[in-house]
Amino acid sequence: MLVLYNASIYAPKQPKATAIAIDHGRFVALGSDADILSGFSHATFKVDLQGRTILPGLTDSHVHLHHLADSMTNVDCETETREECLERVQQAADQTPIGSWIRGHGWNQNRWVSGYGNTLMLDDVCNGRPAFLTAKSLHAAWVNSQALKLADIHLKTPDPPGGIIQRDDNDQPTGILFENNAMDLVKSIIPKPTRSEVKSRFQSLFSKLWELGIVSVHDFDGLSCWDALQESYQNNRMHLRVRKSIPFKHLETFIQAGLRTDSGDDMLNVGCVKLFADGALGPQTAALKNPYEGTDNYGTLLLTEKEIVEVGEYATRNGIALAVHAIGDHANHIVLNAFEKLRIFEHAHHLPHFHHRIEHVQIIDPRDLPRLSKLDITASVQPIHAPSDMKVTERYLGNRARNVYTFKTLLENNICCIFGSDAPVESVNPFHGIHAAVTRRRMDGSPGINGWHPEQRLSLCEAIEGFTSEPAKLINRGGHLGRIAEGYQADFLILEENPLTCDPQQLFEIRPAATFLDGECVFQSSSLPMNLMPLSGF
Repeated sequence: MLVLYNASIYAPKQPKATAIAIDHGRFVALGSDADILSGFSHATFKVDLQGRTILPGLTDSHVHLHHLADSMTNVDCETETREECLERVQQAADQTPIGSWIRGHGWNQNRWVSGYGNTLMLDDVCNGRPAFLTAKSLHAAWVNSQALKLADIHLKTPDPPGGIIQRDDNDQPTGILFENNAMDLVKSIIPKPTRSEVKSRFQSLFSKLWELGIVSVHDFDGLSCWDALQESYQNNRMHLRVRKSIPFKHLETFIQAGLRTDSGDDMLNVGCVKLFADGALGPQTAALKNPYEGTDNYGTLLLTEKEIVEVGEYATRNGIALAVHAIGDHANHIVLNAFEKLRIFEHAHHLPHFHHRIEHVQIIDPRDLPRLSKLDITASVQPIHAPSDMKVTERYLGNRARNVYTFKTLLENNICCIFGSDAPVESVNPFHGIHAAVTRRRMDGSPGINGWHPEQRLSLCEAIEGFTSEPAKLINRGGHLGRIAEGYQADFLILEENPLTCDPQQLFEIRPAATFLDGECVFQSSSLPMNLMPLSGF
């Protein structure tokens, strides 16, 4: 048994508690120092936290684990200029054997004065090596001539359904591919990492997540990620709670295996089938009701209302809920229309009331907002996107920017909101997301003290709940996960700083001094004296 006392504890239902007792992986009591120390005098370990803060363990409700693990070994393409990105690629090429692929992630043409790159630019720095660089949005890729040749993409190659091969004035591919179906033309021929490499990357990633205070994630990567997670689980090496979504193209595989939404346990369980209704704001493929400023481009709608309903009816008949990616206001409108029909179908066929969700909900017509609450659809949003995208949002949407990332309005309309990062699109650090939600500012302080569209700022408690209790409730585990309360699993953080009293602009600087999962310490920083707590040996 472990007793922690002389602490500031984030437990809204017991705000005066300063001590907790933990036994067999659960919180067994909260109270004053005197009550807990006297009531659990037999505890094996009693630790004076000297005023440090205890916060529930954090959940990232939208992350791409496989992409994130891979990004740790890829070229970092998130640069201020295209030239700097090309320099980094060249440095990687110089250390890459001939014939091996150069992988990179993070470029953003909206930050580059010179805009998109092309095949010739990559050819000049890759020296014959094929290259595949994903955009920050994960909705575009930049490849070179060698990659196009290996993928047999040429003048007469048609755009795949739902994908776009960018072309020059002579209809030659430029090396920019939009959306997964086009990107997969190249990605599918890149040699896959070995099982050993994947396992090693995942274990390194888990350690990184613990350091940031993340004990739980909702993952939206593919079947290979599911395979890697199952192997970690079977070998008792998970040490991270994972809600795994179902890739649409593998829906039948999960159904035939008898897997349903909520199948599994607290460490690894099945989520929703993931659909894409549109693209992304950065590459102007998010589907809008009105065109992007100064263009006749309305974006790309990837699914019709009828198609979403058909998939939804089949999935729900087989016990699986839906998670639909929708960024533009047209896409969100279409998805809500489909969910309205799906709710009628569920009722008519005596099916469960599934916890369907929309991923991102970035741009939404105010008239559609009440429908989310009425239909009981969860808004899975990423607060860190707001300050990151503020400039491109205003450039592409003009006055419509007021309808983007409307987190406060979502909560005021009684809509369930869960928060994530969309990493590696953005930083996976949850304190960056909490900072963005509370301040609507970038880490450099821009655009000013009030933040971008300050009417959408959240309270700190609202931000914390979106990263803790709300995700737990959504996955039907709100009765024992996501809070510091008696009987709950002991997932928690020890912080040197108190988020409730620190300067909001400094929230992004917070780093856990320790992270606990099921009462076991999985991470301890050097800022915490080594004799302060027992380590489990993870």
